[in-house]
Amino acid sequence: MGQVQRFAPGVLLCFLIAAPAWLLGTAFPVIGSPVFGILFGMFLTMAFPNLVAAEVKSFRFGEGVKYTSKKILQYSVILLGFGMNLFHVLRVGAQSLSVILFTLAASFITAYLVGRMLKLDGRTTTLIGVGTSICGGSAIAATAPVIGAKDEEVAHAISTIFLFNIIAVFIFPAVGMMLGLSDMGFGMWAGTAINDTSSVVAAGAAWSNAANDNTALAFATIVKLTRTLMIVPITLVLAVYTARKARNDYRQAGGEPYSVAKVFPWFVIWFVAAAVVNTFCGIPALANILVGMGKFMIVMAMAAIGLNTNLAKLIANGIRPLFLGVCCWAAVAVVSLAVQKLTGMW
Repeated sequence: MGQVQRFAPGVLLCFLIAAPAWLLGTAFPVIGSPVFGILFGMFLTMAFPNLVAAEVKSFRFGEGVKYTSKKILQYSVILLGFGMNLFHVLRVGAQSLSVILFTLAASFITAYLVGRMLKLDGRTTTLIGVGTSICGGSAIAATAPVIGAKDEEVAHAISTIFLFNIIAVFIFPAVGMMLGLSDMGFGMWAGTAINDTSSVVAAGAAWSNAANDNTALAFATIVKLTRTLMIVPITLVLAVYTARKARNDYRQAGGEPYSVAKVFPWFVIWFVAAAVVNTFCGIPALANILVGMGKFMIVMAMAAIGLNTNLAKLIANGIRPLFLGVCCWAAVAVVSLAVQKLTGMW
C-alpha cells in the first residue's frame, strides 16, 4: 500500500499524458504515439516550469515518474514479446539473416566512428545505433536501462529516429521504383532499413498500393519482426560490456567489484519467454491486447522521459545526434541494397 501511494500520482500523471498521445498516434501512425508522448511531456514542463518541474521532483510525483520511465518501460518490452511468432521469425530469418547482420554491423560501426568524430556521449551514440539498426523506439526502450541512459539521451535518440522514419516513408517507395526493386526486394529493404514498425508498414503499404500486390507489405512486416528479435543478443552483449567497464572503473577507484547481475536485462529474458508462449500456445485476440498494452506503456514511459527533459537543451544539442542519425541511416540503407544485389535477392 505504501508503494502504491508513492508511485501512483506520478504513474497517473504519465497515464493522463499518454492517453491523448495514444489517440493522436493512432490517427497519425507515421509519427507514432511515443513521439507525441515525449513531446507532450516536454511541452508540459516548458509551459508550466514552476508547477510541473517542482512537482515532478517532489515526493508527490517524482518517484512515480521515475518508476514509469524505468520499470514500466521494461515491462512494456516484455509485453511486446507476445507479438512474436518464432516460427515466422525462423522461416523469414533464413532469407533475411545475412542482410540483417550486415546492416547491424554497418550501423554500429558507423555509430562508433561518427560518434567519436563528433565527440558524442557513448550512451547517445549507442541508443541511436541500436534504434537505427534494430527497431527504433522499442530497441531504445530495451537498451536504455541496460546502459543506464539518461532521459535526455533517450529523448535525443527517439527524436532522431522519428525524423528519419518520416523521411523513409516518403522516399523509400520512390527510390525503390527508380532502382527497379522487386516486391520481395523492396520488402527486404524496407524491413531492414526503416527503423520503426509503423513506418515499415506505411512504406510497404505505399509500395503495395502502387504495385497492386501485398507481397512487399507482408514480407517487410515479417522481416521487421525478425529484426526486432535482435534486441535479445544486442542487449545481452551491452549488459556484459557495461558491467566490465563499470568493474574496471570501480577497481581503478578502489571500490568493490561490479556484478553483471546488476545490469543484466532480465526483462529481455521474459520478452523471449513471452515470444515462446505466443508461438506455442498463443491466443491471437489475447496477444493483440497484451501487445497493445505494451505499446501504451511505452507511450507512458516516453511521457515520463519528456517530463524530465529540458526542451531548450535538447534543441541546442540536437545537431550532432541528427548528423549521427543520418549517417547510420544512410549506411543501413546502402548496405541493405548492396547485400541484396550481391546475393541475388534484388
